[in-house]
Amino acid sequence: MDYNNIFDAHAHYDDAWFDEDRFKLLDNIQSKGVCGIVNNAVDLKTAQTCIEYAEKYDFMYAAVGFHPENLNDMPSDYLNRLAAISKHKKVVAIGETGLDYHWDIPRDMQKKVFEKQIKLSLELNLPLIVHDREAHGDTMDLLLKYRPKALIHCFSGSVEMMKEAVKLGMYISLGGAVTFKNARRVIDVAREVPIDRLLLETDAPYMAPVPFRGKRCDSSMILHTAEKIAEIRNMETQRLLDITAENARRFFNIN
Repeated sequence: MDYNNIFDAHAHYDDAWFDEDRFKLLDNIQSKGVCGIVNNAVDLKTAQTCIEYAEKYDFMYAAVGFHPENLNDMPSDYLNRLAAISKHKKVVAIGETGLDYHWDIPRDMQKKVFEKQIKLSLELNLPLIVHDREAHGDTMDLLLKYRPKALIHCFSGSVEMMKEAVKLGMYISLGGAVTFKNARRVIDVAREVPIDRLLLETDAPYMAPVPFRGKRCDSSMILHTAEKIAEIRNMETQRLLDITAENARRFFNIN
């Protein structure tokens, strides 16, 4: 079956994995039912690239920020520079930013940079895209402190954490992990999350859903994630796509 209204809330089309056929793929992606993509930066260089892609394609938007794995070469004036480029009409969020305790990156520095980007998102009245990997407690502490309009992308926390985030007005984004064999926790979240707070994503080129696991992911593959979540929630896949696309437009203030 052909689906439409596929909105990918989180992708990285600037990744080297797309170098060979990036524009050929994006030129044709709408024919596969994709209506919108938010491309997420991880530093200033990728922020500029994300904006260039968003200028090239009407259906593409950019999020600008510093990922916790990209703090080494961060200039001292990074906040001012993020604030300046976020004025671009196709920039819809600050991110991706957050905490990643999987890697050996100084946690104090991560928390400091994350906190500053949370405050920046509030100052600029832009939504925030949150990366949370093995750092649920500290992530929620900072989100509770500032209560930004936030999307926790590639959500990997518990149902209880999801409910706490939703209570704060936040949104939850789910991707290919929901199709993985041992994905019990994320399946529980997919079942329980309020439908008006759910977004779909790929994290392309990573996290490809079954049956493409381990291969390069692109936005058209969301349909496999959507089919799985629709099955879990006992609803039609197209209806889920319609609702999550509407949620994405609302969250990112896209008309």
